[in-house]
Amino acid sequence: MNAMKRLAAGTSVLALTLALGACGGSDSEQSTLQKAIDEGSITVGFAGEAPYSFEQDGELTGASVALAKEIFSRLGVDEVDGVNTEFGSLIPGLNAERFDVISAGMSILPERCEQASFGNPEFMYTTALMTKKDNPEGVKNLDDVKKKGLKLATMTGAIESDYAKSLGIEAMQVGTPQDGMDAVTSGRADAFALTGISLNWMAKNNPDAEVSVTESFVQEIDGVPQVGAGATVFRTDDAELKDAWNAELDKIVSSEEDYLGVVGDFGFTAEERPDGSITTEQLCAGDLPGAQS
Repeated sequence: MNAMKRLAAGTSVLALTLALGACGGSDSEQSTLQKAIDEGSITVGFAGEAPYSFEQDGELTGASVALAKEIFSRLGVDEVDGVNTEFGSLIPGLNAERFDVISAGMSILPERCEQASFGNPEFMYTTALMTKKDNPEGVKNLDDVKKKGLKLATMTGAIESDYAKSLGIEAMQVGTPQDGMDAVTSGRADAFALTGISLNWMAKNNPDAEVSVTESFVQEIDGVPQVGAGATVFRTDDAELKDAWNAELDKIVSSEEDYLGVVGDFGFTAEERPDGSITTEQLCAGDLPGAQS
């Protein structure tokens, strides 16, 4: 009988321990948004691609970061911390909870939408090519690169890599925009393809580099113009955070003055402001031509 009593007592203690553990577990199920509000900070993943998100003098900055700081401040989160990650590792890092959102101007693509949840469009994109100074080969787009048999560099995980593959161009993969520029200046690549705004920023901020940037263009694949839009990215179970973000983002994007007041210092113009003609739902469903990194 004593043994039975001891067993019952032990069982009761175990049940109480499990119950307390369950109560403690409720904190771990706290929403990402509420946790960020309570802690006063949120962590974003970025890829070091200026002018979207990059480090300068040890500080996280860029147009995507400026939007993040403005919107999270409105949501009651005062501090935005960054984790620098290669572009192709951003979504895996997000889903592994290395950071809470991706703030890198990432393009909205169907295959990416299967892995994570994109907010509303923040930037409209066009492509450009970085070449040696004065564009000695006279290229204007990726079709020219293919026709001339030139060596192309693209960034790992970026849509320009997909463009090259679709066009039958064997492109050199680089980890960062700086690597792409280095490939051009060293002669390992004749051209580096990326968003026009990024390449122009790099050229402007590296005046000693012997490079030029082509006029921006909308690449065609099989005769279809590739329309691009970038957004902040969330985990699929963070609907509350995404919805709160979208509500504040829409207020900013709806006003050209407010939009440029946040991102204008990074070279963005009214041309990059979304006009509502392209939605995240359309791009995720593939109803419109693809997008860019």
